[in-house]
Amino acid sequence: MKKTALIVFTMVFAIVSSIQSSAQKADFNGSWKLDMTKSTLPEYTPVLLQIDVQIKGDSLLTQRHYDTGDGQVYPFTENLTLDGKDYNITIYEMPRKSKASWAEQSGSLVVESTTTTNGSGDFISKEEWKTNVADKTLIISFKNSIEGQESTGLFLLNKVE
Repeated sequence: MKKTALIVFTMVFAIVSSIQSSAQKADFNGSWKLDMTKSTLPEYTPVLLQIDVQIKGDSLLTQRHYDTGDGQVYPFTENLTLDGKDYNITIYEMPRKSKASWAEQSGSLVVESTTTTNGSGDFISKEEWKTNVADKTLIISFKNSIEGQESTGLFLLNKVE
């Protein structure tokens, strides 16, 4: 009887362990560079050229590098928790409020931000991050809006080895 109970317990433990390991969140850590040929970039939207991502526990640290539209690159660092809590920083002398959280069903990461621009209203962005391990790509699909105008797009970034 004890032997049967031990076998059943071992089988249940193995099944639960495999379910937990398959439900792990995607690994976004690393440096990622934009592939312009595979990205969908709407007009008049800042272009994310590179992002460096570090996730430790419930902390998301990013260093974003955007094309400013005039040939310059503007980097900024953002440190968020992954619990949906709002955080405030200033970029280009404009206040930015951001939050990040996991989309439990898909395992993707959702980053939402509102940047109050100088004279143009609020620039609102919602990003959904997914990785493709086989292709070593990070896909950030986004929906932006400012002054009632919406745009959508996709940044496909390749992992920098």
